[in-house]
Amino acid sequence: MTSPADPPIGGASSGQRKVKLLAVTACPTGIAHTYMAAEKLSQAAESLGIDMKVETQGSIGAENVLTDNDVRDADGIIIAADKDVDRSRFVGKRVLSVGVSEGISHPERLIEQVRSAPVHGGGGGGGSAEPLSGGGGGKERSLAYKALMNGVSYMIPFVVVGGLLIAISLALGGDATSKGYVIPEGTFWAHVNAIGVIGFTLMVPILSGYIAYAIGDRPALVPGMIGGWIANTGSLYDSEAGAGFIGAIVTGFLAGYLVLWIKKVKVPKFVQPIMPIIVIPIVATSALGLFFIYVIGKPIAWVFEHLTDWLSGMTGTSAILLGAILGLMIAFDMGGPVNKTAFLFGAGLIATGNQTVMGMCAAAIPVMPLGQGLATLIRKRLYSQQERETGMASLFMGLFGISEGAIPFAAARPAQVIPANMLGGAVAGAIAGMASVKDAVPHGGPIVAVLGAVGGVPMFFVAIAIGSVVTALTTVTLVDLSERRRRGAPLLDVPGGPEPVLAGVGAAAGGAAVAADGLQKAPAAAATTSAPVPEPAGEVLSGYLTERTVKVQLTAGDKEAAIHEMAELLATTGKVNDVEELVRTALRREAQGTTGLGEEIAIPHAKTDAVDSPLVGFARSSEGIEWGALDGTKAKLIFMISVPEAAAGDEHLRILALLSRKLMDTGFRERLEAAPDDAAILDVLREVR
Repeated sequence: MTSPADPPIGGASSGQRKVKLLAVTACPTGIAHTYMAAEKLSQAAESLGIDMKVETQGSIGAENVLTDNDVRDADGIIIAADKDVDRSRFVGKRVLSVGVSEGISHPERLIEQVRSAPVHGGGGGGGSAEPLSGGGGGKERSLAYKALMNGVSYMIPFVVVGGLLIAISLALGGDATSKGYVIPEGTFWAHVNAIGVIGFTLMVPILSGYIAYAIGDRPALVPGMIGGWIANTGSLYDSEAGAGFIGAIVTGFLAGYLVLWIKKVKVPKFVQPIMPIIVIPIVATSALGLFFIYVIGKPIAWVFEHLTDWLSGMTGTSAILLGAILGLMIAFDMGGPVNKTAFLFGAGLIATGNQTVMGMCAAAIPVMPLGQGLATLIRKRLYSQQERETGMASLFMGLFGISEGAIPFAAARPAQVIPANMLGGAVAGAIAGMASVKDAVPHGGPIVAVLGAVGGVPMFFVAIAIGSVVTALTTVTLVDLSERRRRGAPLLDVPGGPEPVLAGVGAAAGGAAVAADGLQKAPAAAATTSAPVPEPAGEVLSGYLTERTVKVQLTAGDKEAAIHEMAELLATTGKVNDVEELVRTALRREAQGTTGLGEEIAIPHAKTDAVDSPLVGFARSSEGIEWGALDGTKAKLIFMISVPEAAAGDEHLRILALLSRKLMDTGFRERLEAAPDDAAILDVLREVR
């Protein structure tokens, strides 16, 4: 593919076409930095005499979306993002990919460097454009991280729908038998259960397929999904259990990188049109499928067989030790060979009259979904809205012994979640073993006790409760530590993953993301402006910021004192019911990552029921307060946002987006600094629309 011509950067002289650039900005939380980068790039382009349109992919959705005509006429595209951005629309264009903070700190440099950026050839997941190195914590999220978050995000609806339908059908139509919970064939609830099973069956190939898609684009989707199906079908490689979600992660990455490698092979011109739709999918699918069956699958079957033999030799050992080992195995892969080995070992002993081994397994089975769901409740700030909603579904599935409810969390943050699951499972299994808990059916979770299949019910519930709490506390501790180590740029909220999103688990993809309803959305387009609409007298930002919450001069000399002074300022409205809790919440947020945005700006914020309704305060500091901003500037313009938990969705994000965008306007900041009194400050702040 030939490179596009390189028009001169810096405007157009006589007879020359004016340079046209595009940009996409996105940060894991889609709040302040998304819009700050957009404004900085737009300002830099304007100063250089360059046309630039910027698409922002924030938490309130994509704005100022780039059209096909925009892309066709563009001389280059800058992607300043810390999450996955679809590049399939940029094929044949120069694409420069960097972290979002690079867009804030070095917009002029990016505009110059996009001239020599690689031409994107359809790699989809980002392999075509190399990120810049260095630069103030602005490094781009790794391709592996983005791919994993993409797969998890698409998988979540299948887990939730499948798990909840299975749980409901078992609760309302199932009977406890020696073979487990059986729903009579041909009944209504049997059909509901079958639909749920289909959702669960698709869960693993969906995870694998969309990991592959994020790496190798559309040609990788088929080998990724088929590879995931093979990984989850143990009968294809003589195993009693499939490799589960861990196998899906393996096949997803193998498929994605295999497709990238095949794309580099030079083929005759007449073959090129059929490469992405016929040649690549067939070659990659066949190679990956056979590789898994003949190379990877055999060790999995071997592990399954030898683990069973090993457990058979332990039946005479301490019940506490055996329970802990079974709990570790149950929690490790939630449906994979290790989990199934422990489960089938316990189920097989029921017929011999030994029900205590199944009792250990039954206590460990619900710990993972219950523990992960509980974690989203006790430390909400560590999880995105979608993750918290997935957590509620996970809690429900845990009650019915469906351990797969925890898979989205384990897939998004395996290094933190799997050890926490195993620790909680081991504790629950050990307690059940110590108390000689019995289970007469091959199933687990509180439902088996409710339906009368458990002997030693009180200790059974104690084991589950303690194990779940251990998992939850361990998870939030490990996730918190991981976020502290990872942060290299200031965060205005804590993502799920790995921008697990999740993305961590909360990374937006297709229909997987769940949005809050009924809340006002942000105005369109970071790169466009409109005339401000006057607020009612004395009110700014829908009345959240008033004359009462404006202070011309802070007396505080450090961050903690400034936050306390701002909280006292908000309390003058009568809508703060606990000033100290508001301060503690804001300081805990600062411990996650500074809210100092640079440009002498700080926006501390807190989501807490210490306030009765959303509040915004503003104060100035003539000397400036050290806030830990990346650019080293002290904060002189300080906004504090406080919202109750119930209003912490789109409204919280809307306020942050509006402020972040407007504060990138140098003239606005100068007017704000020069305003002589409260009324004049409020007049300037009415421009925030």
